[in-house]
Amino acid sequence: MEFKVLRNIENSFRQLRLFIFVFALLCTIITGIAIWKSYSFAEAQRQKIYVLDEGKSLMLALSQDASINRPVEAREHIRRFHELFFTLSPDKNAIESNMSRAFYLADKTVFNYYKDLAEKGYYNRIISGNVQQRIEIDSIQCDFNQYPYQVIAYARQYIIRSSNITERSLITACNLVNAVRSDTNPQGFTIEKFAIKENKNIQVIQRQ
Repeated sequence: MEFKVLRNIENSFRQLRLFIFVFALLCTIITGIAIWKSYSFAEAQRQKIYVLDEGKSLMLALSQDASINRPVEAREHIRRFHELFFTLSPDKNAIESNMSRAFYLADKTVFNYYKDLAEKGYYNRIISGNVQQRIEIDSIQCDFNQYPYQVIAYARQYIIRSSNITERSLITACNLVNAVRSDTNPQGFTIEKFAIKENKNIQVIQRQ
């Protein structure tokens, strides 16, 4: 009889230890899940930015990794530079204004190219001949697998005179390097080693 009592007491202790172990394991799992959920919630909240709209109301904005948008920003940087540099009107002030803004987006190779054209009288002929020049970008290829990023832009250049319109195939190449963002360079890139690979006439349309 005494042996059975001792046996029952030992079994009770075993069951109690098992219960305590299972309970401790469940508490550990629940605590781990709670910590993980809390961290996930805090991380999600850090992705939210509240913007004060002119001191009147709060607007919710979501933040994201800046590197995700870099290819898009690179193409916009190249597009903007070409629009500024190759869009010309027969107005000296307008040309100088466009060029000064384009120079903020590139290095000295672009200035050297501009200076070479100016010395050859290209811009003077634009002004004296009352010529309009504009550009349309067809495509921009950016290689982000190596740094500096290599870029090739394919575009069509239109030179509009009173007597005709000349359409040219324009292909340019350059390197892109990261730079500090500013009001004059919002995408944060700088164009290096700018070169024109092709600039030949496609057709000349006579105007009535």
